[in-house]
Amino acid sequence: MLTGQIVGTGSALPKKVLTNKDLEAVVDTSDDWIVRRTGIKERRISSNRQQEDTSQLAAMASQEALEMAGVSPEALDMIVLGTATADRQFPSAACLAQKYLGATKAVAFDVAAGCSGFVYAMYIANNAIAVGNCRNVLVIGAERLSSVANWEDRGTCVLLGDGAGAVILTQSTNNGGILSTHLASDGNSWDLLYSSDRQLDGSQLPEVLNEVAQSPSYLIMYGNRLFKKAVSCMASIATSAMEHNGLTADDIKFMIPHQANIRIIRAAADRLSIPMDKVYTNIDRYGNTSSASIPIALDEANRKGLLKPGDNVLLVAFGAGLTWGASIVKWSLASA
Repeated sequence: MLTGQIVGTGSALPKKVLTNKDLEAVVDTSDDWIVRRTGIKERRISSNRQQEDTSQLAAMASQEALEMAGVSPEALDMIVLGTATADRQFPSAACLAQKYLGATKAVAFDVAAGCSGFVYAMYIANNAIAVGNCRNVLVIGAERLSSVANWEDRGTCVLLGDGAGAVILTQSTNNGGILSTHLASDGNSWDLLYSSDRQLDGSQLPEVLNEVAQSPSYLIMYGNRLFKKAVSCMASIATSAMEHNGLTADDIKFMIPHQANIRIIRAAADRLSIPMDKVYTNIDRYGNTSSASIPIALDEANRKGLLKPGDNVLLVAFGAGLTWGASIVKWSLASA
């Protein structure tokens, strides 16, 4: 049976660090308030003066993954990019990343599944490998959430960060790779997390944000209701993924969740009976980077040597749509 194995990981982050202290000059908040409620201490914010658009960050992360995998851009058959903040309405961020990489033989397209975008994209990529249509697939999660922030809403703007992560999936007949991926959605609850048209009045952003792009739309979130839904859905679909593969929480080496909020992560891990020392988090440094959060964390864990061949790694996400998903990967890469 053909399956996709992860043979390379990569990530890219903007240079600018926006701390909680910086945000005190932007909105009515404090470092203590943000840390207690979210676990976030700082985040990376892309700059209009740097080459840090969504597609450019995606290409940088992809280059790292390609180099680790020893795969040339010309050998890619497909590029699937999960994002809610593409540079333009069209063309896709995946096509622009393809241009930067020189991956001339790949078919490229975006997946819009909110913060679940990377898990959805990996599902599509693995299916293309499983049916024999592709050998090498680049899967990316990339976001520029700072561009859709409402900098007057302290409940959401303190959460958001920018970045990109990527993996290379290669066709394999060995045991392991992506064991299974499970997806779900609920359009009836779309209004818990969505974008709305921004009323631009010409006013200037505070100086600390003077290089930040502003999209024509901005994010609206009803956090309290979303919290309960996120915990329940992530725990339920992760349980389904483990049961499908005959695994228990004891069999999971690492859980790498979407980095939405440390309280959500802890609550979901508790429901799954997975101790926090087996949960990889970096939300304190990067905030919520939406579809980029899982591949960024996966790349970090890999490069730190935390993942060993044969380890069962649980990926689980929840996002706008509403969408959620979980994937179990039997790790096959030696330490980076």
